[in-house]
Amino acid sequence: MANKDNAMKAMKAKKWHEFLPKSVICLRDNYSFSIFRKDLAAGVTVGIVALPLAMAFAIASGVDPERGIFTAIVAGFLISLLGGSKVQIGGPTGAFVVIVYGIVGRLGYEGLLVATLMAAILLVIMGLFRLGSWIKFVPYPLVTGFTTGIAVIIFSSQVKDFLGLKIDRLPADFLLKWKSMLSGIGSWDPMTCGVASGSLVAIILIRRFIPIIPWGIASIALATIVCWVFQLPVETVAQRYGEIPRVLPTPSLPTFDFSIESIRVLIPDAFTIALLAAIESLLSAVIADGMSGGRHKSNCELVAQGIGNLGSVVFGGIPATGAIARTATNIKTGAKTPVAGMIHAITLFLFIFAFAPLVGKIPLAALSAVLVMVAWNMSELDHFRHLFKAPMGDVVILLSSFLLTILVDITVAVEVGMILAAFLFMKRMGERSGVISHGIIKEGPIGEDNDDPDAISKKQVPPGVEVYEVDGPLFFGVADSLKDVLHNIEFPPKVFILRMRKVPVIDASGLHALAELYEKCQRDKTVLVLSGVKGQPAKHLRKFGLEEMIGKENIFPHIDLALKRTHEIVQKSAS
Repeated sequence: MANKDNAMKAMKAKKWHEFLPKSVICLRDNYSFSIFRKDLAAGVTVGIVALPLAMAFAIASGVDPERGIFTAIVAGFLISLLGGSKVQIGGPTGAFVVIVYGIVGRLGYEGLLVATLMAAILLVIMGLFRLGSWIKFVPYPLVTGFTTGIAVIIFSSQVKDFLGLKIDRLPADFLLKWKSMLSGIGSWDPMTCGVASGSLVAIILIRRFIPIIPWGIASIALATIVCWVFQLPVETVAQRYGEIPRVLPTPSLPTFDFSIESIRVLIPDAFTIALLAAIESLLSAVIADGMSGGRHKSNCELVAQGIGNLGSVVFGGIPATGAIARTATNIKTGAKTPVAGMIHAITLFLFIFAFAPLVGKIPLAALSAVLVMVAWNMSELDHFRHLFKAPMGDVVILLSSFLLTILVDITVAVEVGMILAAFLFMKRMGERSGVISHGIIKEGPIGEDNDDPDAISKKQVPPGVEVYEVDGPLFFGVADSLKDVLHNIEFPPKVFILRMRKVPVIDASGLHALAELYEKCQRDKTVLVLSGVKGQPAKHLRKFGLEEMIGKENIFPHIDLALKRTHEIVQKSAS
């Protein structure tokens, strides 16, 4: 009895081991000072890299810059502490800019907090229900389409600050936004444009000739120094948004109208935030595995992403996820464990605590240059163009998600893209599957020039017997073909053999089609015989009650037994 209890406890421990954070495993297993030194160097570097990006993403999302910093500190720390990847860096990313900007425009910042809170709960549920591996079913053309669309929108949102256009507020709509900017192009400010262009040139040169230096913070530091030394009249962060706080805000929950109607309105946004966070974080973790040689825990990572976003809500942040560029920087600068990610968050906190007034002097034009480069990196134009060589269905998904992201809404883009991908998959599966007349491969008997050992010859099939074969999964995309089979036969046969040796799976529609086929056979006084029923189809035939309906004596795992039964039925009817 004791051994049985111990075995049960061991099984439960193994079951929940996948939710044990990598930080606990790494700190428990021979964590040394030499490893800490590498984590410290990487964490400080990534913290410096993350500062301008966190501010830039927040500004592009339509919220104050400090909210991006709060997100990088709180969510970044929690994702590293509780996550399933050794080197993942969490924080605000470009993927959320469009959805955050839209929610803030419609429902204000409090509405964004509630949507993020709902998304956080969804992420935890996804992790606990082990849906981490399901994210791989999101098709690559869909991800590429909305990623490139987001890049275009980020670029469009920075044109005003890059050129210094004198426009009070840009419309949220993409086409109206460009119409407004083009009509106001005469108000551009040469000084602002010069600072932005200089910052962009500095970024390009640093990336090209001194890649070891973090290009974001270096270009911004250079632009800030130049503007301060020469007293250039360029708008700064503090002038537009006020001074950056030196400390984190007091933890609090959003004060929002939690009515059924309000929640219903936010559900699509919450699902989009959760899906984007899951896709981005697990994609980043997979890339990190390839660079570091590790292996992440997808479900543990989703739970950590949920808790990280919950922390971001409590401390006045915005949605967070795994940041691919910062994760790659973390690895390249020598990170070995999640401690580096926690140090990155602490570095950000110490930075604003000590240098908040200096952060406020950063020119907005320099931040716009950083976001222009981020948009270029996100666009993945080479991958986007290359996908036009894919099958037409994939090109349709790519263009649909791209155009809908730009012209309508990223929520709609993801929903329509997934629906199109599902229909494309069903179409392809339907083309692969089918009901073939006469499951007869060769004229000769078995063994004579036959590539298929289960082939049957016409000599083996008695008169008055029809043989059909289902080739591929018997699912709702093929069910209609099965229903039409007997209707297309001129005279009802004595026996109808349906070969299912190539059916790996069957769904409810396929089972229902089989039931209708049996009922049609009963009306026509035809005996239905199933052959090659194994594995999942056999299990579900029993569960659905079809085995009892058709009769065990008429269901066989192999064609030889089905033919033997057929001869018996024919002989009996003849006598």
